[in-house]
Amino acid sequence: MMFSQALRRTAAWLSLVLMTAALAGGLFTLHTSQAAAAGEYDAVLYFPFNKYPYTGDHIRDAIAAGHPDVCTIDRDGADENRAESLQGIPTKTGYDRDEWPMAMCEEGGAGADVRYVPYSDNRGSGSWVGNQLSVYPDGTRIKFIMSYN
Repeated sequence: MMFSQALRRTAAWLSLVLMTAALAGGLFTLHTSQAAAAGEYDAVLYFPFNKYPYTGDHIRDAIAAGHPDVCTIDRDGADENRAESLQGIPTKTGYDRDEWPMAMCEEGGAGADVRYVPYSDNRGSGSWVGNQLSVYPDGTRIKFIMSYN
């Protein structure tokens, strides 16, 4: 019986150590409602990286380069933002010009990061995001997080 208790304590300690190491190494992120309560964002969207890898690469890289990971929905401003962000960037056969922050985000427009992405990946991800965000009104702040499942 003593061996069993010692084994359970060791397993619990090892789990704690591994979780701490994973958090420190950025292997996964724990999310609490503290950030939402602090007013940073209203909801989280877990973007399916494995389903849309080219668009996911672009979003991840743009955020890493300093662009925001939070999108404030502004559907009425999308056309103007798209025109500003894509100005001077020519079209390319088989590709879409993907912008981050997206045109439907208040943060989008001039200065957005633009990358050529295969049109099937970009249009699929755009449709997926649009469906996910359709339940939220303009002004909702959505935090984008990559999901690798």
